[in-house]
Amino acid sequence: MQAEDARYLKRKVKGGSIDVHPTEKALVVNYELEATILGELGDPMLGERKECQKIIRVKSLNPNSDLGALAKEIIDKCKLIHPSKLPEVEQLLYYLQNRKESAPSKASGKTEIHETPEMPTYDATEIDEVANINDLDDYLELLYEDVAEKIRGSALLLQLSRNPDNLEELFQNETVVSALARVLRDDWKKSSELATNIIYIFFCFSSFTQFHGVILHFKIGALCNKKVKEEFEKSARKFEGLVRKQEQLLRVAYYLLLNLAEDLKVEMKMKNKSLIKMLVKTLERDNFELLILVVSFLKKLSIFIENKNEMAEMNIIEKLTKLVPCDHEDLLNITLRLLLNLTFDTDMRGKMIKFGLLPKLVGLLNNENHKLIVLCILYHISMDDKSKSMFTYTDCIPIVMKMLLESPENPDIELLSLCINLAGNKRTAQIICEGQGLKMLMKRAFKFKDPLMMKMIRNVSEHDGPTKNLFIDYISDLAEATLHSEDEDFALECLGVFGNLTIPDLDYELILKEYQLIPWIKRKLQPGSAEDDWVLQVIILVGTVCNDDISAKMLAESGIIQSLIELLNAKQEDDEMVCQIVYVFYQMIFHESTREVIIKDTQAPAYLIDLMHDKNAEIRKVCDNTLDIIAEFDEEWAKKIQLEKFRWHNSQWLEMVESRQMEELTDPYMYPEEGYDAYLQDADMLDRPDFFYPDGYDPSLVMDGHLTPEYIDENGIYGYSNEYEPYARPDSNMGFVNGHGMDDYGSQIDDYGQPVDEYGRPIMLDEYEHYPQDYQLDQNEYDYGYR
Repeated sequence: MQAEDARYLKRKVKGGSIDVHPTEKALVVNYELEATILGELGDPMLGERKECQKIIRVKSLNPNSDLGALAKEIIDKCKLIHPSKLPEVEQLLYYLQNRKESAPSKASGKTEIHETPEMPTYDATEIDEVANINDLDDYLELLYEDVAEKIRGSALLLQLSRNPDNLEELFQNETVVSALARVLRDDWKKSSELATNIIYIFFCFSSFTQFHGVILHFKIGALCNKKVKEEFEKSARKFEGLVRKQEQLLRVAYYLLLNLAEDLKVEMKMKNKSLIKMLVKTLERDNFELLILVVSFLKKLSIFIENKNEMAEMNIIEKLTKLVPCDHEDLLNITLRLLLNLTFDTDMRGKMIKFGLLPKLVGLLNNENHKLIVLCILYHISMDDKSKSMFTYTDCIPIVMKMLLESPENPDIELLSLCINLAGNKRTAQIICEGQGLKMLMKRAFKFKDPLMMKMIRNVSEHDGPTKNLFIDYISDLAEATLHSEDEDFALECLGVFGNLTIPDLDYELILKEYQLIPWIKRKLQPGSAEDDWVLQVIILVGTVCNDDISAKMLAESGIIQSLIELLNAKQEDDEMVCQIVYVFYQMIFHESTREVIIKDTQAPAYLIDLMHDKNAEIRKVCDNTLDIIAEFDEEWAKKIQLEKFRWHNSQWLEMVESRQMEELTDPYMYPEEGYDAYLQDADMLDRPDFFYPDGYDPSLVMDGHLTPEYIDENGIYGYSNEYEPYARPDSNMGFVNGHGMDDYGSQIDDYGQPVDEYGRPIMLDEYEHYPQDYQLDQNEYDYGYR
């Protein structure tokens, strides 16, 4: 900024606190002075803010003074004190009035207003005497005395330095500045107060640029650095001592609470007093003994869901992450046990993945002290499908495979459980099969007849892709074990693997013949001949074999379809079994050789129609797909399927119509006695669709005497086929289009000459009259109502 650009100076004063002078009968008014230089256009160009003081001496104050009047006089004369502070000024004057007089001191001879840079205060600067610039040589001599006198001399010099008016004179006295630098360099270790006073003096000099050269010349910055480092180390040691004492107190207190927590009621009270919050907060400490106690306490509390939820809110997983791993074995072990308790919660398992605990846990698998607990934690994490893929980014699969293959005859159940879960993911299954993985697993499984290891292999066989083709080499072993193994659990798992092998190039016909599977399958499918688990896997095997056209034909001709239908009747409450049986029908419908057998020679389509509205979504889906294929190839079943779909979509409407007809048939008082027989006669005509409809019209479209559209789509819109014109068609408002003409009586008729109402619905005629007297059309309904 150029000097000519500055045009105006703006000053702003802000009042502050009021205090008494330490030695004199005076009030010290603190205020803030803000000076801003404005440019020609009034915009701020440069600003500075200072903390200042004004001393108001009240020498006339004596024991008989009127404090109220004196306080008012002070406020009137000093604009820095707001009138609202009148009571405060009176209180300070009262203090001065009753304070004992100190020894008289020399006046400084300076103005009462002292303006100083903003700086911190320190108790060592407060002494009982007031410094005078004229006594500078006396203060200098004190710097050559003992430490106590040096402290006094530095404090008096500091008083002078805090007044900016004195800084120039002090600066000109090179002896004073040199002596202060020497004392700071030589004696700063002897007294913290002495070092603080001297550094404070140089701080006052540093507020003005013209004094920086002197400060640099005496290397005050380096001395300050050294002092700061020393003080920091000293304070750190003191802090560490306090922390150790505090942690000892916390440990004793927590131990006491842990002992009392044996009573659940007392534990609940502790929980209500925010104990969990304090314990989780304490996890940020580094004291191993304290942490062991805290984690043990949290482990005890974590078995209750309310406590577990509160721990989750406190982000306990994030705080425990730093403890896994750690150098203290006991702390690591109890931390893992706490994590195991928390892994029963799905969200907690997700947070373990989020905060990177998975690779840390995998790294602990080689530690025998913690291996079992880690396996349990990893097993829980592997239960979530989203988490299984995360194992591929760690060394978990090679480690557990090595552990599994090198274990004795009976591996740890926790290890096998983890492997079974991991095999359920396609990517992890591929890693399991890499190299000789599958071969080694099959060899070990057949050697020890281990059903759990075969379950793991069965999970691997579920995935499409290259891994499934690896099982072709083991078809013979699987078939032999399925048919002849004495261990039923092992044989069942082998059958499960066999049923998963949906491989296009596999010769199922040869397998069926070579191992004589068809008679064995028929025996297993007989109701009551085998456990449900066996029956289900046999059905899955049949569905797999039916991928092949020739094999499907062999099974169909053997009468297995009828066995499946009987089983469907017997196990209709078992959704999984029903779904698999329906899938077998779906597979057989695809092949031309078995399609005719299913449609013409069995009642499978009828059962599928019954199941098309099953409560299970998967069953409905497979039924719909199968029925769509049947309807495409058989016109008669197509109409039945279409009719059933209509009934389902309009079940409430049909139920209302049928119930109304039943009420009318059973209540003769609704009709004249002489007309009741005629009514029954007319009602009987409802079973004769040819009485109402023209030749060539399909009677299957008539239900209970009412014309029905061929189907209703999923949006509730009526439709019809192209083979004949609809009797009545819907308009855009879901009503019926009016008749197409008038008869000789002036009534509306349709294209076939039948009388209809204004909505296009048919009106029944009795033998003698054009309109029936015993029956009135209820035009407020879309269905037909007879009274």
